[in-house]
Amino acid sequence: MSDIRYNHKVVKPSLDYAFAALAHPIRREILGRLAESSARATDLVRPFGITQQAISKHLTVLMRAGLVRQQKRGEEQWCALDSRPLVEATGWIETHRKVWGSRLDWLAELVEEP
Repeated sequence: MSDIRYNHKVVKPSLDYAFAALAHPIRREILGRLAESSARATDLVRPFGITQQAISKHLTVLMRAGLVRQQKRGEEQWCALDSRPLVEATGWIETHRKVWGSRLDWLAELVEEP
């Protein structure tokens, strides 16, 4: 996957996948569960009350985003959180928060001027 230039900055497509994956509440819940410990894919079905097929689709999105990795142990698929894309997303958010924070400060000063 190649980087994309946007507004004179390089945007990594992996960041797009991470944000898309985080957009769904069930996927965020799955990540929360996996943050506690790794789990079998079949164990993720019960807490969410959805089908194994639906969990598999959510896991596919999370794996494509690099947020989850699977490992086969015997006959079972085990899932684990990979937080690296979250670190990248946090960095992106923090950079933009600083930019918008300074712009809003500037705007507040401008509005308050007599």
